Amino acid sequence: MVFARFLHPSLAPRPDAPVGDTEAVRRIVAQLESLPPDRAAHLAGFAYILARVVAADSTADPAEVHELESLVADFGGVPEALAVVVVEIARSQARLIGATEDFLVTRRFREISTAEERERLLHCLFAVATPGDRAISAAQNAVIHQIADELGFTLDELNEVRRGYADRLAVVRYARQAAQGS
Repeated sequence: MVFARFLHPSLAPRPDAPVGDTEAVRRIVAQLESLPPDRAAHLAGFAYILARVVAADSTADPAEVHELESLVADFGGVPEALAVVVVEIARSQARLIGATEDFLVTRRFREISTAEERERLLHCLFAVATPGDRAISAAQNAVIHQIADELGFTLDELNEVRRGYADRLAVVRYARQAAQGS
């Protein structure tokens, strides 16, 4: 699949691999493969980078995964069913090859995206970490900081965006609770 080839060429399916997919899955895969390669790479990188935040605290909360799927569908302008597949592939690849590929995927996204798309991704990183009224964990905050750096954002630019989510940072919530309890 285009997605797997983008993330890592050795992950491309073998031509002799058995076909056991249902018709629905085949249609979704055909949709993904029919995307222009640059658009597929763009969507794959976006989903993979967001999946890093979801996986940061070692828990893949269903609300976070649903938010990730919604963001991918919206960002990519693709049907929800296709976004679900893209997200599952991204999450799987992040688990399998994560640390060794994280920087490479993010660097590639930086190369093929506009400044506006990278800023939108930065906002999405915070959004995927905070579905509903959830707090951004310290681990997620650290991963967002690392990704922002890899995307070329300065600390001031990151902090400007982060200010919009300050009330959702776990450390800020804890400090407020401690101050109220004093």
